Amino acid sequence: GQNLQDNYLNQLRKDKIPVVIYLTNGVRLKGVIKGFDSFVVLLKEASQQMIYKHAISTVVPERDIDLRFEMNNEA
Repeated sequence: GQNLQDNYLNQLRKDKIPVVIYLTNGVRLKGVIKGFDSFVVLLKEASQQMIYKHAISTVVPERDIDLRFEMNNEA
């Protein structure tokens, strides 16, 4: 099945939850996740940005999401 990272990002994308993404260099980006793959995250606010995952430190959603349903498959 999918891993936690994919489930988390996909839930944020589907629910269109605004996020703040902190990069490893301290830059702070805000927007909604439009898509992702193994290497990048597409973030949209005023303009669309493709962010390489290796540059991401933290993803902070505007509100918590419930991953219990997805995580039951992992237990």
